[in-house]
Formats: sequence, C-alpha cells, structure tokens
Amino acid sequence: MSAVTRLTLLSHAMTEAMAAARFAADEPLSELGLRSVQKADHSTLRADLIQVGPEARTAQTAAQLGLTGSTEPALRDLDCGAWTGSGMGDIAPEHLMGWLTDPDHRSHEGESITTLLERVRAWMDTLAQDPQRILAITHPAVVRATILIALSAPATSFWRIDIPPLSATTLHQRGGSWTLRETALHL
Repeated sequence: MSAVTRLTLLSHAMTEAMAAARFAADEPLSELGLRSVQKADHSTLRADLIQVGPEARTAQTAAQLGLTGSTEPALRDLDCGAWTGSGMGDIAPEHLMGWLTDPDHRSHEGESITTLLERVRAWMDTLAQDPQRILAITHPAVVRATILIALSAPATSFWRIDIPPLSATTLHQRGGSWTLRETALHL
C-alpha cells in the first residue's frame, strides 16, 4: 500500500468584503467571523504540518483556533488587481461577465483563474513529495482550485463550487492522483 498525503483545506471565517460581495483587500475577520470561529469545534483538525495563507483573515482564523503554522505564499487569495476593494456593482458588466465565464480573463490586471490553478497545482505537487497530514488555512478560491485539480475538472467550473466560511475540504493523494475525500461545514 502506498503512502497517503491527506490535505485538509479550511476556508477562513467571514469578512466584511464577503458579506458585502466586494473584492477583498487584506482585511481582518468581521465581528460575525470572529464569533463563528470562536464557537467552532476544531477538535477534528489534526495535522503534521499547518500552512496558512499570508493575509490577515487567514492568520486570524488560525490564531482564533489556537493553531500555529507557517505562512505559505501559494495559499494567498486570488489577486483581483484593480478591482480590489470594489463591489460587484462597481465593475462594468461586460468585464464582470468575462471574469465569471472565461478562466483566462484579466481585465482587472490581476490573476486569472487559469493562473491561480497553475499556482495551486505547483503547491499541491510539492505536498505529494512528503506524505503526511496537512492543514491549510486559506481562501475559497484556493479551495475551489484544489477541487478542480483533484477532479481534473475544467477551469470553467470554478464559479460553480460554493465554499462557505469555515468549511473544511479534505483531499487524499496516493500514487500520483488526488481524490476529493469530503467537504463539510463541520466547524
């Protein structure tokens, strides 16, 4: 039997940008997010290695759960470029629809979905080299990317996956292939 890498991705708690449908800047958790993470049952989160996205909201989620991990740049949120801080209604409809339907779209001069997938795939490839239990505290966009990679799903499916705050998604890697194990809002 080959060794298994178990990767659990925890989406950070709620922020004001999430609640207002804005493109997030580096912001802390909202009051609702803080209350939610303080009530969370994290007893099932076990890991040999904990990695945390570099933004305030991921670090704060980890700290509120009493988890200490290393900052991993590959776990950073999707770079929305010039749209950062803007609401969905502030974006020209043709640009917003392009972003939601074309994985290579970059009218915002940030990161495309395709580029995000490449970044996340490279990070996942490094994890498979050392089988262990890994907990990654990150963003919904990164979690979506890992699911698409595990399922070999098309990038156009990116926006069809809903990742709620404080949800945990677990993947297994064995023999060179990733498998989606579970996704749950169990915290």
